[in-house]
Amino acid sequence: MNIEVPALVLGAIAAAFAVFSVIMAALVGPKRYNRAKLEPYECGIEPTPHAVAGGPGDIGGQRFPVKYYLTAMLFIIFDIEIVFLYPWAVHFDALGLFGFAAMALFIVNVSVAYAYEWRRGGLSWE
Repeated sequence: MNIEVPALVLGAIAAAFAVFSVIMAALVGPKRYNRAKLEPYECGIEPTPHAVAGGPGDIGGQRFPVKYYLTAMLFIIFDIEIVFLYPWAVHFDALGLFGFAAMALFIVNVSVAYAYEWRRGGLSWE
């Protein structure tokens, strides 16, 4: 048996499950929509028909806090970078000196980015 066949079968099963789930949700799910469900949800802030203060980022006359989005992006970036450590940890003995040097440079790169963000104040809540 070819080595790619199990991966292809697993991918086909995953795709079939996704399609099946979407179709079943459309068929079985509730179809009672009211006015509140059809309105856009904007982070708990009541949507207004027009901008009060006018300008991008203004909601209801107040500046929209961008700090939450920056923190979320930092979390995602560092989380994805840390995910790269798992395969290295699993195959540490097979990679040899080259794998160790590559991962050492990667960890230095992540540490420099973390130190920069810390010094800049991106991790403190004021």
